[in-house]
Amino acid sequence: MKSLLCGLSLGFLLVFSGCKPSKDLSKLPGKTESGNYQAVIEIPAGTNKKIEYHKEKKEFLIDKRDGRDRIINFLPYPGNYGFIPSTFSSPKLGGDGDAADVLVLGESLKTGSVIEIIPIAVLKLIDEKELDYKIIAIPAELKDRTIISENYQNFNSDYPEVIKILESWFTYYDKSQVLEVEGWGDETEAVMEIEKWSSQP
Repeated sequence: MKSLLCGLSLGFLLVFSGCKPSKDLSKLPGKTESGNYQAVIEIPAGTNKKIEYHKEKKEFLIDKRDGRDRIINFLPYPGNYGFIPSTFSSPKLGGDGDAADVLVLGESLKTGSVIEIIPIAVLKLIDEKELDYKIIAIPAELKDRTIISENYQNFNSDYPEVIKILESWFTYYDKSQVLEVEGWGDETEAVMEIEKWSSQP
């Protein structure tokens, strides 16, 4: 069964069971031919294990802290957390050395899923005096959406409670860090943030 899953189409039917993608998911195109961005999902919505993709090993592993699996001791993730491939937030430019973070609002997606997204906002956080931006996105496919907004203005007016939840969750989910909310940016700023770190030509 495991070998069968590994042979299926890249990313879409991956199951978090040690199955390794055949290619480096971090090098997938950041944009598709349709012009939408892509996201690689590491942590499914509604779960609390801090899973990260290791591009050298080409597999998803639970992050370790002090030698133990990192489990979020708080409410589970409010969306599908992952990264936008072919991006790199260079520390030389104030980044954290990882790909651009994204939270996809929608039903829970399996670890390893690759989904087309539409960025609708950027949550601007300060993590130990450094900027830490989170792209907020929705699935590009209408049938996969739970949030009916394609821009920040509608998101802010139609779902102000969701904005409060996201601010609160990111501020308090990790007791070992002191995070502050600097503010929000609209969909244009979200795209600018992605393009800033894009490693595609």
